[in-house]
Amino acid sequence: MDLSVVNHEDYFAKIGDDHKFPIDKFGEIANYLKKKKIVEKFYKPYACSDETLKRVHSEGYIKHIKDKTLDQRAVKKIGFPLVDSVVRRSLVATGGTVLAAKLAIKNGVACNTAGGSHHANFDSGAGYCVFNDVAVAAQYLLDRGLAGRILIIDLDVHQGNGSADIFKGNNNVFTFSMHSKSNYPAKKSISDCDVELENDTEDKEYLRILKFYLSQLNEENFDFVFYVAGVDIHFNDRLGKLKISDEGIKKRDEIVTENFFSKGIPLCGVLGGGYNKDFNKLVELHSILHQSCAKLLR
Repeated sequence: MDLSVVNHEDYFAKIGDDHKFPIDKFGEIANYLKKKKIVEKFYKPYACSDETLKRVHSEGYIKHIKDKTLDQRAVKKIGFPLVDSVVRRSLVATGGTVLAAKLAIKNGVACNTAGGSHHANFDSGAGYCVFNDVAVAAQYLLDRGLAGRILIIDLDVHQGNGSADIFKGNNNVFTFSMHSKSNYPAKKSISDCDVELENDTEDKEYLRILKFYLSQLNEENFDFVFYVAGVDIHFNDRLGKLKISDEGIKKRDEIVTENFFSKGIPLCGVLGGGYNKDFNKLVELHSILHQSCAKLLR
């Protein structure tokens, strides 16, 4: 069986050529996956509906984003200009994670080529995140009885603070975040389990800690997993403070995806952050998630 991967040309948005967010990566990842024959065809998502968004975000915030009337301070906190293509991208990428989650239930594993906007909260965005696509997709599955207890395993270098806040006190969603202790956001939220890593943590220690916590998570009865596979843990990342190698990221993704797939727990993989100083390396690192998941189905 081929891996189901969701992609849309509108994942790219016009944010200006000099913007520090590498928006071009979304199109290039799709090209890379096709060129390397990891994916033959992509599933195309629809823009996420207001009805689905409203289960996680406030109506006022959704309206301000869609009407482009969010105040400048809130726009600055997001870090993107609030233009039509950014609004479109945010809606389509969120719809993409919802679609990938449904495909994961059908096939055991599926991925989006975007997603992992884990800093977005109930009524605000932050850190290049407009809508919290994983939270929206998790709530979608719960609302429709497609999952009963969901794990969000977030291995981005930054804490998944928005997801932690959205699902605070919700026993149906367990938020796990393993991140750089000294990195953004300065004020951390409280996930169900937070693992804070010291600056310059390397492969051996990182993977040891990950395996330890995975063995603990395996004691829980989850019936669906969202995996935020940020590659900003890489030693050459502009915004990361860890020292994980290419091989370390490959082992990490293989360990996580195999762990849940072998137990028959559907897994939806999303990109998370990546700001590598080398753009081609960034694309290659992000594709490791998709390669790891494709390997499971062969």
